[in-house]
Amino acid sequence: MRTITHLFYSDLPSKDHELCIYLPEYTSMEIEYPVFLYFHGGGLEAGDLSDMDTAAEYLTSKNIVVVSANYRMYPEAVYPEFIRDAAAACGYVKKRLTDYIKPGKIFVGGTSAGGYISMMLCFDPKYLAPYHLTPMDFAGFIHDAGQPTVHYNVCRERGLDPRRVVIDEAAPIYHIGLAKEYPPMLFIISDQDMQNRPEQTDLAISTMKHFGCDMEKVHLVKMHGTHCAYVNQRDEDGVSVFGRILGSFIDLYKE
Repeated sequence: MRTITHLFYSDLPSKDHELCIYLPEYTSMEIEYPVFLYFHGGGLEAGDLSDMDTAAEYLTSKNIVVVSANYRMYPEAVYPEFIRDAAAACGYVKKRLTDYIKPGKIFVGGTSAGGYISMMLCFDPKYLAPYHLTPMDFAGFIHDAGQPTVHYNVCRERGLDPRRVVIDEAAPIYHIGLAKEYPPMLFIISDQDMQNRPEQTDLAISTMKHFGCDMEKVHLVKMHGTHCAYVNQRDEDGVSVFGRILGSFIDLYKE
């Protein structure tokens, strides 16, 4: 695996707008590579792009290019700056990745807070619109343990109890049903996840079904364990557990 670091998707370069490209050891501009753009977890207040290091080892070994991006977080950021940053990263990948490889299908996803962000990009098209993109310009979305209601730290920003279940324009589930069609998507959740997270994930999927979405393109993986414990785990063969899950989904839709 090779990495290209200290790249910036904003005209105001900073660590908050940094991304890293993980490449297979050998690449050719004659070959199209599927791409996975990832947003890290950490409650919109912690974490960074290195969270993808373990899974990227596996994905690049399967000739999948990985881009992991930072975004502004609390306490410096306010809603919806982190979502706008993620949309800007999507625009960069669509426009600039050709400087390094010949990109094929592009997938977008994130873990926990990053899963909330990926859902907002998937279900609310206004964030991608400034980059002349729609969710259907991507081959698929991967929502790993994201919160489909208003994120608990967005509730805290509003002065609300973060345990509140709030559904308004800041909630991904609020926007489900407004589009005629969605890209394929994968939801991942744990059986011992954060309290109320599995139930909310089930509700998001049920809402898609209620609106007549093509459920053959909506996949759910339920893990055993606590919230996102699998993200940096390796199996008995030393292979990234998370990487295998991501790779299996990408394989379904990369052609």
